[in-house]
Amino acid sequence: MIPTSAETHDIPLEEFRAQAHKLADWIARYLEDPARYPVLPPLVPGATRDKLPPAPPQQGESLETILADFEQTILPGLTHWNHPGFMAYFANSATAPGILAEFLMAALNVNGMLWRTSPAATELEGVVTDWLRQLLGLTPGWFGMVNDLASTSTLYALAAAREADESLNVRRLGLAGRDLPRMRVYCSEWAHNSIDKAAMTLGLGSENVVRVKADAEFRMRPDLLEAAIAADRAAGYKPIAIVATVGTTSMTSVDPVPAIADIAQREQLWLHVDGAYGGVAGAVPELRHLLDGVDRADSFVVNPHKWLFTPMDCSVFFVRKPAVLKRAFSLMAAYLETAEQDVVVNYMDYGYQLGRRFRSLKLWMVLRAFGAEGIATRIRHHCALASEFAGWVREAPNWEVAAPHPFSTICFRHVLPGEGVEATNARNARILDRVNESGDIFISHTMLGPVYVIRVALGNLGTEERHIRRAWELLQQGALAG
Repeated sequence: MIPTSAETHDIPLEEFRAQAHKLADWIARYLEDPARYPVLPPLVPGATRDKLPPAPPQQGESLETILADFEQTILPGLTHWNHPGFMAYFANSATAPGILAEFLMAALNVNGMLWRTSPAATELEGVVTDWLRQLLGLTPGWFGMVNDLASTSTLYALAAAREADESLNVRRLGLAGRDLPRMRVYCSEWAHNSIDKAAMTLGLGSENVVRVKADAEFRMRPDLLEAAIAADRAAGYKPIAIVATVGTTSMTSVDPVPAIADIAQREQLWLHVDGAYGGVAGAVPELRHLLDGVDRADSFVVNPHKWLFTPMDCSVFFVRKPAVLKRAFSLMAAYLETAEQDVVVNYMDYGYQLGRRFRSLKLWMVLRAFGAEGIATRIRHHCALASEFAGWVREAPNWEVAAPHPFSTICFRHVLPGEGVEATNARNARILDRVNESGDIFISHTMLGPVYVIRVALGNLGTEERHIRRAWELLQQGALAG
């Protein structure tokens, strides 16, 4: 029996249209007041899984039924990153223009692997990454591409660093079974662990990531970096790259990039700058100095999905030597060859992924909707809120700010006179848990060496002074509870 069109085609578009209108209204209501949901769900492992059928349905179900189940079953188990009380990790915002772009991206279903597979997607990516370069105050000459996450961009940077020395011929011969020196990568002791993961993935080995001690403000020490490179050269190792950070994950410290760039140039090493969080601060003229030295790097990453109001995921990778990056990854199968391949950019040549989402569309819509002035105003506001919060901490008895806060993230803790480190750590962990149990605020922690500290990270466009006051009130209550 030949199936009917209803059995072989998409669902009826009349149903889609009706549910899409309802969904748009639902999203608008959600964005109006996400705080009507607890920012952190009850943390009971398996709670959502136990409500779901163990097998897929035999017959199709209506969108109305599916969306109702989403609201009743899925939504209660979500952590709400768009909640104004979300102050954990790096708070972010999925804004209306980016959400609309995601709707269009899904409808168009573009795969931007080749210029030919979607010329406008490829050309928009080149334009919008250059817009971002200008917004951050970087000089011309950077090649930009949009990836999923900074972890991917960091892997690409280290792959390019490995490829920069053509005599190694790693692309063709690999690393195993050859008489090659151990290749070394240098970063701060506070740098993100994506560097270690990239080293493991690329066959460099995690032991060859050399973590350089930081100063009292958690910044990589250039003198110790130089000493580490010299010692490795003397031991017969091959230094290939340095990773500096603008906004470390734990406490958002800023490495001295100009001094590190001097060393990279002198030692002829690839310099990658991780500005996944802090790089966006370049959009604010008075904060642009935090990106000093970045223009001397070989590569740089910034995540618009962290502090540039763009929905997950969107990481922009800039590279000064795209030919080296292309040499590391380009591999042309016969079925991908096109007549224009020598005169256009095929972004698949600059990374390991063949298929590529149309991520540049959402960044383009966000940049247009807010504009350079609107973006700077919003980032400036978050930094002002962070400074205000840090002021409350400094003024309160038995509270202390534990690290500088150049951006919108504050590390702090409650300390009682004469109390040991372990007891103080345990009490601060209890304070954090009590705050998170409220459902109003979600904060996270980190370790600064042996010291447990609480982090408040501000980056959601819905967060106002009343929300940080609520966080501070809960923190003080938690401290009183012991």
